[in-house]
Amino acid sequence: MIDSDRSELPLQGADRAGPAHGVRAPRRHGGRRIASVAIGGLLIGAVIAFTIGFVHFVLNVGAIETPRAAERADAIVALTGGADRITYAIQLLGEGRARRLLISGVHPSTSRETLASITPGRAQLFDCCVDLGHAALNTVGNAKEARNWARYNGFTSLIVVTSSYHLPRSLNEISREMPEARLIPYPVVTDQMKVGDWWHNPGTTRLLLAEYVKYLMSMARLRLGGPDTSLEAVRAAASGAGG
Repeated sequence: MIDSDRSELPLQGADRAGPAHGVRAPRRHGGRRIASVAIGGLLIGAVIAFTIGFVHFVLNVGAIETPRAAERADAIVALTGGADRITYAIQLLGEGRARRLLISGVHPSTSRETLASITPGRAQLFDCCVDLGHAALNTVGNAKEARNWARYNGFTSLIVVTSSYHLPRSLNEISREMPEARLIPYPVVTDQMKVGDWWHNPGTTRLLLAEYVKYLMSMARLRLGGPDTSLEAVRAAASGAGG
């Protein structure tokens, strides 16, 4: 009888474990839900911030115009990637805006004669005042090539000629290599980069998206305290040169 009565009594250990488990389990699940919501919120916030930044980047790039003129500088650096960049750079050189021109990132198989043919009637300028850089494979390489060339020749101010969408990142990279130099932006604007047109072309959209990601990376690499190479500064400098 005694054993039977005892068998009907609840175990103390079970009493302790039951409520304890009953309290802890909801806390575990609740903590996971909170963490999931927090992570989801951060991801959504990051996507929204990235999208807003991208739209801001595109609108600013689309608002940049090719200046009618440019300030004078010691030299000009044109970054390869389009024939128009070389055309404008040679035009600036011919106008006496600088003493010498570096065309950076030229493919090893591209000859001086091939580049000269882009701007007929300018052979004399190519012979006397144009240097070709073959070492650069990307924008970071362009910046290093420009730095070495400028320091070798004693140049401290440069007109940087490249496409409008590529200019902010180019200025970041060159500023990182040459913080002491005065950089004058000279954006080359193409029709597909005008506001209202780019989103009609998936290829242009992909190009701008990739450029924006690279621009963010260049901003992260840029040393604190460097020159102001923000999009607004680029637009202001280009507008000032155009006036």
